[in-house]
Amino acid sequence: MSITRENVGQLAAEYADRQPQEILQLALDSFENIAISFSGAEDVVLVDMAVKIRPDVKVFSLDTARLHPETYRLLERVRERYGIAIEVMFPDAADVERLVQEKGLFSFYRDGHQECCGIRKVRPLRRKLDTLDAWITGQRRDQSPGTRAAIDVVEFDRAFSTEGHDLYKFNPLSNWTSAQVWQYIRSNDVPYNELHERGFVSIGCEPCTRPVLPNQHEREGRWWWEEATQKECGLHAANVSKD
Repeated sequence: MSITRENVGQLAAEYADRQPQEILQLALDSFENIAISFSGAEDVVLVDMAVKIRPDVKVFSLDTARLHPETYRLLERVRERYGIAIEVMFPDAADVERLVQEKGLFSFYRDGHQECCGIRKVRPLRRKLDTLDAWITGQRRDQSPGTRAAIDVVEFDRAFSTEGHDLYKFNPLSNWTSAQVWQYIRSNDVPYNELHERGFVSIGCEPCTRPVLPNQHEREGRWWWEEATQKECGLHAANVSKD
């Protein structure tokens, strides 16, 4: 069955309680021009699962030029472990230079993170998604009660589709908890970011990420100076508009 705007809701309901491997199988069977967005622990779990279905699965990552050294090392370990090419997307240099010259290196502490994330993450992501028919993310519903609680396992991507280009989005781990992700990582010896061993749970750019304390929600370590329920950088902007 081909996936269309008309039947994506039906498929989301049909696969709502399926295992991530089954959702990945659906995604890779339905689209040849599809890629995994890789940044964190959940995404490496998806890579580990996906290469067993399609060894040459496409993977891309966003390099904001503000990542932790440990994140770059993880990217290389994943590339070597699975023998896959990882396409790295960079922000437009002129956009970054303009922002830094006008507002300095840390304007997001004052103005909010959306402008910087828009330049360093959202625009490079859009440039990549414009070349794809579908993408796969590691979003989980319990990552953010304010923005991710209702994500479906497969959806029409309202944020990045255009008038002439329909884009579909798969979230195979949407029903998993953090505990399930880490159980899979340990059971399958999946590479992970060294920062997790130092209290970091949700890892983004270095200036905008910090460890969380016991019993803090994982997203509290991201953009901690902002309102707690709207912790999205723009990559999953449609999540916010659902609330």
